[in-house]
Amino acid sequence: MSELSREAVEAALAKVVEPHLGRDLVSAGCVGDIQVEADRVRVDLVMGFPVRGLVADLGKRVRGALAGLPASSIEVGVSTAIMPREADAQDPVSLPGVRNVIAVSSGKGGVGKSTTAVNLALALSGEGARVGLLDADIYGPSLPRMLGISGRPSSKDGKRFQPMTHYGVQAMSAGFLIDEEEPMVWRGAMATQALEQLMRDTEWEDLDYLIVDMPPGTGDIQLTLAQRVKVAGAVIVTTPQDIALLDASRGYKMFEKVGVPVLGIIENMGMHHCSECGHEEHVFGEGGGQRMAEKYGLDLLGSLPLDIRIREQADSGKPSVIADPDGAIAQAYREVARNMAARLALRHADAAGAFPEISISDD
Repeated sequence: MSELSREAVEAALAKVVEPHLGRDLVSAGCVGDIQVEADRVRVDLVMGFPVRGLVADLGKRVRGALAGLPASSIEVGVSTAIMPREADAQDPVSLPGVRNVIAVSSGKGGVGKSTTAVNLALALSGEGARVGLLDADIYGPSLPRMLGISGRPSSKDGKRFQPMTHYGVQAMSAGFLIDEEEPMVWRGAMATQALEQLMRDTEWEDLDYLIVDMPPGTGDIQLTLAQRVKVAGAVIVTTPQDIALLDASRGYKMFEKVGVPVLGIIENMGMHHCSECGHEEHVFGEGGGQRMAEKYGLDLLGSLPLDIRIREQADSGKPSVIADPDGAIAQAYREVARNMAARLALRHADAAGAFPEISISDD
């Protein structure tokens, strides 16, 4: 039997690969502390992304890795420390109250980007993070309907908006300021000014992530966000269809030009599940997201299904992660959200500075 020592514990942990990070716990910097007293061991893991739904599995895997050591007791603690993006001299300014801005983008409309953005935000919140949602689609704001929010935002000082809050997520949208059917007949300069006001004049409160639902395309709104705000990363939503992939590639190239790191590709509407007979087919093609990820050296964060319930639930104001939190669709969104946050955590791994902790235990 192996000797019980701190070094032996660390060596065992170095064999435990966290799948969302794609690295072992030691090299990923997830081991906060190891305590060995007589024949008792305590391991404290500090994860760089929200892991509420993974705590039990992490504890089980760590105890399994240490089972060969002569320990009568193995305790595992899990906490989350979500770091802000490290500042750079060339960076635009940060948003007050926001640690990380993540843009959810697509090259074209109709690929389910807004529904994906909303469910990702709700999934991250469900995993224990503090999350906000900014609807940057000034001309076609859909966030109020999807979150089931009505009314107007309030202001404490007459200058800054208080975000609307529902399902534990802070939200802001031009849709809160106008009637639902009123068109935004604005020139580009007015739309970009409106976006800046929504970003800076909203009193975001202690957010780990601000998810920005971008309008489709590569125009003024995208450039304004990239140039005026420090964006930690972007994800690109596409369907497997070749035409959608062409536009998604343009979106990737845009982020590359403005220096925003792309965390990965999300393939939406990848597989259709017939609600009547259970038949499955790739309506929009197969493997397109994976091919794009390989072409540009990116990660495929996950593939989401084409399912009528996703549309029905979003239209009703109760997105899938809320409507059926234990269902397969919600679990798919949670997995994509974890992968996205984990990729960002890897980029932050060497960042310095103080950051808050969300403590969770598997005891």
